[in-house]
Amino acid sequence: MGPLQGLKIIEIAGLGPGPFAGMVLADMGAEVICVERKKADFRIPDCNRRGKKSIVLNLKDPEDRTTLLQLVEKADVLFEGFRPGVMERLGLGPDECMSKNPKLIYGRMTGWGQTGPLAQVAGHDINYISLTGALHAIGRPQSPPVPPLNLVGDYGGGGMFLVAGILAAYIEAQTSGKGQVIDVAMTDGSAILMSIFNTLDAMGQWSTRRGSNFLDTGAHYYDCYETKDGKFISIGSIEPQFYKLLIELADLDAAAFKSQNKQAAWPELKSKLVEVFKSKTREEWCEIMEGTDVCFAPVLDYKEAQEHAHNVEREMYFELDGFVQPSPAPRFSKTPSEVQFGSRIAGEDTEEVLREWLG
Repeated sequence: MGPLQGLKIIEIAGLGPGPFAGMVLADMGAEVICVERKKADFRIPDCNRRGKKSIVLNLKDPEDRTTLLQLVEKADVLFEGFRPGVMERLGLGPDECMSKNPKLIYGRMTGWGQTGPLAQVAGHDINYISLTGALHAIGRPQSPPVPPLNLVGDYGGGGMFLVAGILAAYIEAQTSGKGQVIDVAMTDGSAILMSIFNTLDAMGQWSTRRGSNFLDTGAHYYDCYETKDGKFISIGSIEPQFYKLLIELADLDAAAFKSQNKQAAWPELKSKLVEVFKSKTREEWCEIMEGTDVCFAPVLDYKEAQEHAHNVEREMYFELDGFVQPSPAPRFSKTPSEVQFGSRIAGEDTEEVLREWLG
């Protein structure tokens, strides 16, 4: 079950992108043991807890630290999300763990990274993406930047890069026989996610002025528009052939809209599109444009997304623990991912894991 079947991972419980990374790895078939601080007598309905077994250890207790190091000897990966130095003060840093298991992959995820003048400072996604230019680029002209939920720093720049780093280091360890430490910083991750804009800037095709470029709502052909019923649709007709189709299906004045990339004309053309798209409901525009090469989609809320025909056919959502969750991704042809089980009560698997791993 899953391409990572047989991989044994210890997750030191944390918040947000750490548990998310553990969920992704568990969905792919890894055995993920989440080490939590306190027992609980209730089940937390949390997507990020699915597929993981839960044990409780007090890492400040010498006996429990010894137990964790014994588990480390059996593990392929350990990852944590504390500030730099916390695990070392507990006697569970990379040196201690890798002395027990030289092949161990030790993943460390923080906002600012293990080094640098901000390494010990508290922060959140909004701060990390502020430092890399990502937040500055998102929003409308003459308006403050708009935080893109906490997807760019926490989950994109952090959680997904932790998964990628773990898998890359694990592959290397199969050849070298030695593990390594992975320093995953959400600032590093969000910076590399911005790489396309470094390229566009070098080509003279990007400005630091927010809302003035072709991908940041500056262009009339790449934006969201309100419909007659107060809902929204999205248009991304960048390529000339797709733009031509937009003109045709929206019944636009071809002469007025012919200068697609004349930036001086963008505000006026956007004003015209605002009126055009307000003339019909979202559903009416879907009937006209959805399924064509206009590069069109209705703007759905997360509950509407669960009911869209495309998402339903691909089974992108399923119900577990009494609520709807996103299905595992990506998809594998030979070793499909699968959610192994739902959320566990904190500490529910302590006895079983210690018996199975330590005998």
